Amino acid sequence: MKLAIIQRILLGFVLVIAVIVLNFFLLQAAPGDVVDAMLAEAGGGDPELAAKLRASYGLDQPVFIQMLKYLGQVLKGDLGYSFYYDESVTELILGHLPTTLMLTLSALVIAVVMGTLFGVYAAMKPKGFFSNFVTVFSLFGYATPVFWLGMIILLVFALYIPLFPAYGIRSIPEPEHWFDRFLDIVNHLVLPTFTLAILYLANYSRISRASMLDVLGADYIRTARTKGLSEPKVIFKHALKNAALPVVTLAGLQLGQVFSGAVLVETVFSLPGVGPLLYESIVRRDYPVILGVLFGAAVTTIVANIITDLIYQRMDPRIQSIT
Repeated sequence: MKLAIIQRILLGFVLVIAVIVLNFFLLQAAPGDVVDAMLAEAGGGDPELAAKLRASYGLDQPVFIQMLKYLGQVLKGDLGYSFYYDESVTELILGHLPTTLMLTLSALVIAVVMGTLFGVYAAMKPKGFFSNFVTVFSLFGYATPVFWLGMIILLVFALYIPLFPAYGIRSIPEPEHWFDRFLDIVNHLVLPTFTLAILYLANYSRISRASMLDVLGADYIRTARTKGLSEPKVIFKHALKNAALPVVTLAGLQLGQVFSGAVLVETVFSLPGVGPLLYESIVRRDYPVILGVLFGAAVTTIVANIITDLIYQRMDPRIQSIT
């Protein structure tokens, strides 16, 4: 078990290095750089000024040398400095990270819990109205663009029916008491969390329904019912544990994708998270910030996969004999 964990960590380290190198060369292959973006924003500039700026940022060096220097910085725990903000990339990302974590983790928990419960209830009555509703809802949530859904929810619940704030994470001025400030943040996060949760709730309800239908047809479930066990005990003690395995796998694999969805949601609702920071950095060709955010997403995805493997082994002891 310990050897398997060490092997996964080493493989994850190699994958992170590969992601850093690949992202670096992909960004370098894109037309333009931060100097072009700065000069365009300033209304223009002469070639001599552009050359001086590129030299000050180290952009005049060969791409391979730039990549080796950047890789060395990352291995030392330094993600570099932002060209545009003139601030440490690590501090810049950490300053925007709390909002993104609150949004993504709350949306993921809601989606996993509610999606699993929806799927279980739909599988108990596979030909009922609720089962058909879950199927249609899953198709709707899976096919709906998250930015379009966010704008519709924003228009309905912030403009036409003004129940929640339309943008931001805090009111101005902020409430004085800490509990009131907490409630204010929660109130601002309701709509974006609901938007992001719907996207993944559809997936989890569909997966859990299909998995539950498969498990309910197994021999040990029929045996449990023959012994006279109550239906809730059969469902939640015997069936759900095995039916939840695909849900756990999907949650681990989609943790990195949740951050990509948060980029659009945070942009729509003007949240000061990592999403708008990444968007602005792409527009301004701020390569260190872009690489830093992509590095964080890669590490999050790899760590989530390792944790998912461990949880999977804990839930299904048969896998331990294989690994």
